[in-house]
Amino acid sequence: MGPAEELTGRARADAVRDIFTRIAPRYDLMNRVMTLGMDRRWRRYVVRKAKLPRGGLLLDIATGTGDIAFEALRQAEGARAVGADFTPGIMQVGRARDMQGRIRWTAADALHLPFPDATFDAVTHGFLMRNVIDIPAALAEQMRVLKPGGWMVSLDTTPPPPNLLQPALTFYMTRIVPLMGALLTGHRDAYTYLPNSTLGFKSADALRDEITRAGFEAAGYQRFMFNTVAVHWGRKPG
Repeated sequence: MGPAEELTGRARADAVRDIFTRIAPRYDLMNRVMTLGMDRRWRRYVVRKAKLPRGGLLLDIATGTGDIAFEALRQAEGARAVGADFTPGIMQVGRARDMQGRIRWTAADALHLPFPDATFDAVTHGFLMRNVIDIPAALAEQMRVLKPGGWMVSLDTTPPPPNLLQPALTFYMTRIVPLMGALLTGHRDAYTYLPNSTLGFKSADALRDEITRAGFEAAGYQRFMFNTVAVHWGRKPG
């Protein structure tokens, strides 16, 4: 089997699940190190853009260890959260932190969400879109489970645009990140896939256009970390 970023369809999905299962114990640590701790700031921003109402119900897809869901519970009074991921192993790490059982942890495929129509006040996800095998289908499912007027907010990496910093950023992602991954997790291949999947992903403008084509209103984005990370959003009509 070749590198995960070169695979397609179900083979790619299985490879991605294997990667996240293997790095689960050190996933949070690597996020802190790779982003110099800025990932916490991005997740706070995601939750603010989601505009979760008081007592609202959030769906966080690709929840991983639940960082976005936990942040939503901190920000929105009386909020409830469902964390969904197709890698049960990484959710076990988050579940161990959820001492009060505040999050409903659910194994789920982003292309076939096991929830009724118009269930959630907001839908969020971190580092999902570059890993799904069908972006339009994933967005259609998010639109389906959102209540009218609810917001979808996506956090993901994005290819750095051509500028003077691009060579240095590409070197960091393709050389330094895999080295850190090898030292901190023992899985260099996983942290080779992650930057390579970023460089091969859609531009921030292209992903915004996908969100608009999926039927979301007021689609937009904000970039972070030298334009290598972007938060996208869109609102379900009505």
